[in-house]
Amino acid sequence: MRRYPPIADHGLVGDLQTAALVSSDGVVDWLCAPRFDSPSVFAALLDHERGGHFAVTVDTPGVTTRQLYFADTAILVTRFLTPDGVGEVADFMPPDRPETASARRRLIRVLRVPRGRVRFSVECRPRFDYGRAGHTLDLPGPDTAVFTGAGIQAALRTAGPVGLRRDGPDGRDVRAEVELAQGELAAVVLTLDEAGAPLPPPADRAALTEDFRRTRDFWHRWVRRSRYRGRWQADVNRSAITLKLLTYAPTGAPVAAATMGLPERIGGERNWDYRYTWVRDASLSVHALLGLGFEEEADAFRLWLGARLREQRTVTGEPLQIMYRVDGDPYLDEEVLDHLEGYRGSAPVRRGNGAAGQLQLDIYGEAVFGLARAGGNAARRIGWDGWLAVSGVLDWLADHWDRPDEGIWETRGGRQDFTYSRVMCWTAFDRGVRLATRFARPADLAGWTAARDAILRQVMERGWNAERRAFTQHYGSEVLDASLLLMPAVGFIAPSDPRWLSTLDAMGAELVTDSLVYRYDPAASPDGLSGGEGTFSLCSFLYVGALARAGRLDEARYSFDKMLTYANHVGLFSEEIGPAGEQLGNFPQAFTHLALISAAIALDEELDGAAG
Repeated sequence: MRRYPPIADHGLVGDLQTAALVSSDGVVDWLCAPRFDSPSVFAALLDHERGGHFAVTVDTPGVTTRQLYFADTAILVTRFLTPDGVGEVADFMPPDRPETASARRRLIRVLRVPRGRVRFSVECRPRFDYGRAGHTLDLPGPDTAVFTGAGIQAALRTAGPVGLRRDGPDGRDVRAEVELAQGELAAVVLTLDEAGAPLPPPADRAALTEDFRRTRDFWHRWVRRSRYRGRWQADVNRSAITLKLLTYAPTGAPVAAATMGLPERIGGERNWDYRYTWVRDASLSVHALLGLGFEEEADAFRLWLGARLREQRTVTGEPLQIMYRVDGDPYLDEEVLDHLEGYRGSAPVRRGNGAAGQLQLDIYGEAVFGLARAGGNAARRIGWDGWLAVSGVLDWLADHWDRPDEGIWETRGGRQDFTYSRVMCWTAFDRGVRLATRFARPADLAGWTAARDAILRQVMERGWNAERRAFTQHYGSEVLDASLLLMPAVGFIAPSDPRWLSTLDAMGAELVTDSLVYRYDPAASPDGLSGGEGTFSLCSFLYVGALARAGRLDEARYSFDKMLTYANHVGLFSEEIGPAGEQLGNFPQAFTHLALISAAIALDEELDGAAG
């Protein structure tokens, strides 16, 4: 087993309540249960020795591995090519009643040999609560191992000739070896549940075949609902499936990423916990899915967001805070897990997220923007109670938008008058006025319109830097900021406006390298953190959309196609791309995949328009 495989060297499987990362070696080195934001069961990705892992590998000399998804599903297949034969492991988590929250999670790992003979090794080493809690092991039979930790039970059951035995320095882990010939099959099924729960039934071939069929059919039915028929079908489908995998089905709340603590720079301190629901990310994720026709996901998130607007239960005292747990809990106290060494020594490892207490005014714009995206059905989707919540927040925002804040990038260097925050406050009022007018809803139209127009004037006067001939990060600054690539996308400025084209040129000259886009220059705009970071893949796809809308179609298409080469072997993206093209940051990141979808849609529309 490798120490710390590349971040990109993983596929993702999940059941819409949690998710696991599986390396191309066949090692599960990240899994939290029963939810995305629960403590980890396997976290070798953050500490090779203490984190725990679940490996199904082939250790034959000369083995070559390949990994792929079963087409248009979340079933991951890892192939082992050896001198004696070809082995496969199919990993999947059946989405059994995903809308009902439960403690029971299942990870199924099916071993088969389509050619020759292959010898597999199985090793299960759970480490509960981020490696802080001990556990006991019971072996009631050669096909069953029961690990019991702090309030949680992990039951491993096998099918086929897989005999488990104790392993590890204290005998609390298990391992097995099994040799299969062509056409033979075995399986190991991990069931996570509350401590003391009844053991799952024995794993048998017929039941496993049915689990596989139901999981495959679930994803095929879901993907068929997509309306996208553009030029990048496979890439868009994979991104849509990834967004769905990162959504907690019981509440409809998407998380920003499946992981925590993965560094934006190897050895650096920018290591955050992304297993929560950002209002911004989630709203734009739903916006992207709606562009593909996935209305049920939009409805579910609308209900979740409406509950947050009505409750106004925040740690900041504002109507909304920037992020919540998937169940709407606003408390995300940040803690350093100093017993974990971090990915390749990148400490500190943080659990929770202290940025939850930041003021980021742009979230009101993204929230209303996402709700308004429901189009002709917006009135029905928002509903009367939802409208009262939205209009109440806009009334509040009319009196509170003109304040410095921490901005979209959650900098820890002090509040500023961020231009992007103002643009998104404008978006909140603009979409609010449109909704109230179109659907004849009661609203302070005069007040909202006055606030909208005041923001527009302010940004044009103070956000525009005449010497740089560009809109800048915050008022009085000369720093460029890639978040402003959304200005034409939300309608704040025409994509052909001279001021915008000049800004786009400035960004291209300063922030862009080989289609990759930096968020901003930390050296020019200190953010309170040491070290640098890679290019931000969200911004790279936003740049494609901005180029397309500006009519620079050849440049946009070439940039998009180049960005796709930075995807990993199964089409997934993390948060950032490093100097050598390596993926950095939490993985996979919803923000990147939603931006890929939006860029593909925008580019398709512009290319079709040019052809027409």
